[in-house]
Amino acid sequence: MIILKSRREIALMREAGRIVARTLAKLKEHIIPGVTTAELDRIAEDYIRDNGAVPAFKGYQGFPASICASVNEEVVHGIPGLKQLAEGDIISIDIGAVKNGYVGDAAVTFPVGAIDADKQHLLAVTEAALYEGIKQAVVGNRLTDISHAIQTYVEKNGLAVVRDYVGHGIGRAMHEDPQVPNFGSPGYGPRLRVGMVLAIEPMVNAGTHEVYTLANRWTVVTRDKKPSAHFEHTVAVTDNGPEILTLL
Repeated sequence: MIILKSRREIALMREAGRIVARTLAKLKEHIIPGVTTAELDRIAEDYIRDNGAVPAFKGYQGFPASICASVNEEVVHGIPGLKQLAEGDIISIDIGAVKNGYVGDAAVTFPVGAIDADKQHLLAVTEAALYEGIKQAVVGNRLTDISHAIQTYVEKNGLAVVRDYVGHGIGRAMHEDPQVPNFGSPGYGPRLRVGMVLAIEPMVNAGTHEVYTLANRWTVVTRDKKPSAHFEHTVAVTDNGPEILTLL
């Protein structure tokens, strides 16, 4: 069941979303060679709690940290730890925060120092694909219009969309209906209505779209070990078009 949000609820989600956005901006300052992913997790959790919110990921289905920190070939759900970032790495940071009972969720893939041209292309295409999808989050469109726009843009630029993990509805719960694939033909799924709030999140690989999960049962990596990127925003469908709730 898709839960439509009132204007009041969207305003509350905007508060949670801005905390997520500010947390990502703060982490960007600390993403340098030598920092550990555990340090980034600590900074994020402290900042979220200092702003009157609660990390949405910590303890969610047993996840042990406040952020997902996925490096290079790690696609999503990387567990923060003692790993030190190195010059030329990329790291995807996915963050959720709960404020006033509502969830904000966003992800950014950051370069660590200078990165090569292929990784620059991967990051640029994935972020642009997110915005191509967001453009389709308008009243009257079908859900897979978002999916198709993302896939078309990614594949036009020579990259591959992950099939195994998708976006989702969001509100009082982290994951609500509907699922939001990043691939598929246009014109399918429910019509978009005012009050729908979606976490749109393309995950894009430099090589094959195929992925698998490590023995820790969380971290998803590319089958061919080539790098992956992940960008995400929480987006409300409104009478005035899509509103991104996870902006500064």
